Order: sequence, then C-alpha cells, then structure tokens
Amino acid sequence: MQPRNMSMSGVVDLAAVKAAQEAKAKAEQARAEAARQGGGGPGAAVSPASLVIDVDEAGFERDVLQRSTEVPVVIDFWAEWCEPCKQLSPLLERLTREYNGRFVLAKIDVDANQMLMQQFGVQGIPAVFAVVAGQALPLFQGAAPEAQIRQTLDQLIQVGEERFGLTGLAVDADAEAGAPAAEPTVPAGPYDALLEAAVQALDAGDLGGAVQAYKNVLSDDPGNTEAKLGLAQAELLQRVQNLDPAAVRKDAAEKPGDARAQIAAADLDLVGGHVEDAFARLIDTVKRTAGDDRDAARVRLLELFEVVGGDDPRVTSARTALARVLF
Repeated sequence: MQPRNMSMSGVVDLAAVKAAQEAKAKAEQARAEAARQGGGGPGAAVSPASLVIDVDEAGFERDVLQRSTEVPVVIDFWAEWCEPCKQLSPLLERLTREYNGRFVLAKIDVDANQMLMQQFGVQGIPAVFAVVAGQALPLFQGAAPEAQIRQTLDQLIQVGEERFGLTGLAVDADAEAGAPAAEPTVPAGPYDALLEAAVQALDAGDLGGAVQAYKNVLSDDPGNTEAKLGLAQAELLQRVQNLDPAAVRKDAAEKPGDARAQIAAADLDLVGGHVEDAFARLIDTVKRTAGDDRDAARVRLLELFEVVGGDDPRVTSARTALARVLF
C-alpha cells in the first residue's frame, strides 16, 4: 500500500524504464477483464459525483492505486480544523468536475488516516499529491492560487497521457439520475499493434525487437511521443545489457578524459537512477574533450534527455549547463 516516490517524468531504472508502455497495457487488460465480467470497472462511463471520493486506509489500494492505472488520481490531504483546507478543497472539487474525467480527486482526512499521511511524508496540510500508474508524486502544499493549480493539473494530465497512455474516464451526466451508462467505444490507434509488439518484446527481453518495433512506428510517424520515449529507453537498455559495471566504472575513474569510458559510465548512471550524475558526467566530458569525442558526448547527453523527458527539471538544468559549456 505504500506509495513509491517519483518525479512527474519518472526515475529511470531497470524496473521503471518500461512503466509508460506497461501502464497502458495494464489499463487495457483491466478494461477487457471488466468487459468479460459484465461490470462497470475500468472503461465504463461514470457519474460526475464519482469523480470526487473519500478514501481511507482500507480502500486506498482499490480506490487510488488500482484506479491510477486508468486515470491520474489527485489526493487532497485535509482535516476539519484546517482553515486553508476549507478554501482549497472546494476549489479542487470544482476543478475536478470542470476537467470532466481527466483526473479523479481522492480526499483523505489526515486525522482518520495517520498511516497514509506518514507514508506520503506529509509535513503540513493542505497537501496535494498525485498517483499515476501506481506511482506517487507531490504536486504542491498549501492553498495555491487557482491559476497555479490549473497549470499543475494540465501538466499532470499531459504526463499521464504521453507517458502512461491514461486518457481519463468517460463521464455520463445521466448516470447521476441512475440512467444506464453506455459502454464507450475506444477505437484502436493506427500504431497500437506496433507499440504493443514493442512492449511484448521488452517483456520477453528482446531489446532488438523492441527497438525495431519503435523504429517502425517512427518511420511513419516521426513525432509519435510514446515511440520516441520507448525507443530511447530500449536503446539505453540494449547498450548496457552486456556491460560489466565494475569494469566500466573502473575504466571511467582511471580515464576522466576518455569520452567512450565516460559515455558508458553515464549510461550505467542513468539506468541505476542516478540521473543528475549521468548528466554531470557527460557535461564535464564535453568540457574536457574536443572534436569527435566532444560531439559523441554531446549527442549521448541529448539521447539521455529523451529517456528522462524534456519536461523534467533535471533536463532543463542540464540543458542550461550544456549551453554554458558549448557557448
């Protein structure tokens, strides 16, 4: 039940590198299972009232973690005695209805759910978090201005769609009055089969097959965000697959000016989740080297930016640092 920490762009490691593709597949499997059982479940239209829910420790896994494989879940930690909460909570509820199924709002009373408060590391309330595809991230603390909250929600929805394939819930206003909700028809995208083939190849350890599947998508649709991210991640895993980490790190430590040694170590840094170390290593290599070596380090750094995602603040900082070195 304990949430996992992640930035909005994700922490890159061997376990998380396939999260974007797997989350989409899991959501589709959940929808298919619900359809077979003839129940509501994922994929069914919901009433506007069900977009705002009260959650406790007993229902957290079902109402938040499982639901987050289909739609981003925003969590509002509040308490009856909290004056700022009385301003923020109604605003969040209004925005939830306005966004009409793009996210779900889970309200958690910290007085009644101390364990959840501790697990999320909440230091003060109101505090707002989100869970996307089973992974938790902080959004903001305190009664933030509406414009700032909207911007944060828009970014959260964008990340949910682009990284995890979460397109939200179908909302049926008639369901409020008890009318039966129609099962929405979700047409398959033109590249869904190829993207699914890439996910299956990753699951089977066929990194070459995954790389080729993503390239097949990009040959027809060069701007496909999911394929670009997947290709960058699969190529990274392919590069480190047969490396000896101890030998690579020994080589990098002994040869600080060797671009090839530093590039290999940076790949290992990123796969191990040491994002800032990988970026700093390559920026320093660009600074130390010249000619083809310098260009190779620069190109690899740009490739690693693709793996992490351009909206990650660590990428933004590293781009600025790279520009200082280059210019």
